[in-house]
Parts: sequence; C-alpha cells; structure tokens
Amino acid sequence: MSDRHENNDVELCSGKYQKIDKRAIYKNGVCNVKQSRIVGRKKLKYLRDLFTTLVDAKWRWTLLVFNIVFAVSFFGFALIWWEISVSHGDLEPDHLPPLQKKNGWTPCVTEIYNFTSSFLFSVETQITTGYGGRSITEECTDAIIIMCIQSVVGMMIQAFMIGIVYAKLTRPKHRTQTLLFSRNAVICQRDGKLCLFFRVGDMRKSHIIDAHVRAQLLRSRRTREGEVLHQYQTDLEISTDGGEESIFFIWPITVGHIIDSSSPFYYLSASDMLQENFEILVILEGTIESTGQATQARSSYLASEILWGHTFKPVVYYNKERGGYETNYSKFDQTQPIDTPLCSAAELEEFQRIKSEL
Repeated sequence: MSDRHENNDVELCSGKYQKIDKRAIYKNGVCNVKQSRIVGRKKLKYLRDLFTTLVDAKWRWTLLVFNIVFAVSFFGFALIWWEISVSHGDLEPDHLPPLQKKNGWTPCVTEIYNFTSSFLFSVETQITTGYGGRSITEECTDAIIIMCIQSVVGMMIQAFMIGIVYAKLTRPKHRTQTLLFSRNAVICQRDGKLCLFFRVGDMRKSHIIDAHVRAQLLRSRRTREGEVLHQYQTDLEISTDGGEESIFFIWPITVGHIIDSSSPFYYLSASDMLQENFEILVILEGTIESTGQATQARSSYLASEILWGHTFKPVVYYNKERGGYETNYSKFDQTQPIDTPLCSAAELEEFQRIKSEL
C-alpha cells in the first residue's frame, strides 16, 4: 500500500493547515486536493459560470468585483451624460444652470456644471437615490433613452449582487459546521460478528431531513494484469442503529459496517490493521429543514485512527427533571475498552464454526 501516494507534494486546500497529511479528506471535511495544470483556458471557463465563481470565491474577491462593476458602470454612464450635455451645449458659459432661466435655455439634464455633476447624476439614476437637485428634461430624446438603459442596467447589477450575497450567506456548507463525526472509529464485536463503527451527530435543534450516511474505502489496488489503481474507491455496506435507510437524526447515531466475507477488512487482524495504509471516507447527506437545501458533510478515518477493541460511550440519557432526553456532547468522542478478539473476522468465523461442530 506504500505506493498509494507517489506524489507527496499535495498542497492543502486551506491555509489554516501547516502539516501535510496523506489523506484525501481532512477531519473537518476539507479536501486535500489541488487542481493543477488544467488544459485549456482555465480563466475563461470560470468566467463562463461567473455566478458560481463569485459564490465560491472569498468575500473580499466578491466584494472587489462588485465595487469594480459599480465603478465602471457609474463612470461609463457619467461619460455618456457628460457627452450629451456637451453636444447639446449645456456646458457653454451662457448655458450653465445659473444663467439658463435668464437666457431661456432648456438643458437635457438640469444642474449639470461639469463632469463631476454628470457623475453624481449617473449615481443617482442608477441606484435611484433621487436627491432632487438634478433631473432629466424632455429636451433630449437620447437622454431619455440613456436614462431607461441605465435604470435597467442598474437593476440587473443589483439583482445579480443580491443573488450572490444570498447564495453565499445560505450556502449549505455552512450547515456542516454543526454536523459532527467522531474523532476515531472503533472495531468491536456485536452479535458475534466484528463490526467497524463511527458516530455522527448534529448540534442544532433544526434537523437534517432524509439524512443518509455512506462510506468508501480509499486505497490502492492491483489488478490481475498487474496494473496498480491508485486511490481506488470501494463502497462499504453500512447500517445505522436499528436500520439501513434514512436516519431519523434527532440525536447522535452510531453507524456500523459488519466485517463479513464481503468486507475488505475480512482478513485483517488487529496487528494487520496497524500496518495497513488506507482511508475510510464518510459522507453524511440530507436536506436542511429550515432552508430546504441539500447539504453534505464529510470526514475520514485513517488506519491509525481506528481503535480495535473499543466501543463508544453512551451520550443520550433521559433527564427526569426536565422530562426529556438530553445529549451530552462532551462524551461524543469518548470510547471505552471492551473484550474483542484480536484475530481477523475470517479466523473468528472459522473458530465459531469449529466450536459449533464440537
């Protein structure tokens, strides 16, 4: 399994981490994967899906783009309003606002003295501030058309901005901050079979609807032809406390994988587990009750993070004083030793078969 990661220069997805781990998914769900050497025009591909790009970008870059767009539109239309005033003769000395009434001059836009006035009118028109000092007249048809165009452009920019801000604030990935995975997975015996368990929990009162948990084993695999498949993913059959379908996620749930003849851990003993090099990827998916959006939380377990001969301590108990159940999350990651055979599931099954024949 040592050839699973031939290239160890994998960079981290988040600057908060300084240590490079040989794992695909960090404990908090951050992917330890960097996209590099993308063929084609990478920037153009991101620009074609500008909405998603800005939603995924950090706030500082999104706000910078908004400021640039507003500034360009303000200055662009200010130049147009200034050009309209110049071409109509509104900026000639005899046609400036203080002399317009005296000389009987009707400008395209009132109270325009220079480019600064044109810029202020552009801002007032686009964001519908309407201070009342400057206004358009019926003198210039082209000015009326430009006013309509700028109003529509301004509404489109603001609608685009509001959509992005709303999407960033309500992103389902924020909901995953309160979805928990146990620090370690455990292997113990249940109903005569070795099982691998991990625990998932939700800290919020609003529930995850139709929650599902799945797990995949990530390790190298050599085919019969001798080809090595790096990062080969194998689905693990898992079940939750009392069921295999969607989780009624009102308190922490223990998720288990029975180590039987179909399991990739069937021939691994406790000592073998310490020498293995693999990663178990766990994914929790469901619908957020309050927003109706789908969310996905991720974590992973290395072979060194699996405790053989341990079980999780109970975290849910009934509080007689308040007349309801309570969850003690201080014990969420705590385990306790339990008598468990150190042999593999295959050896345990053979031992039980021989014992039953005696």
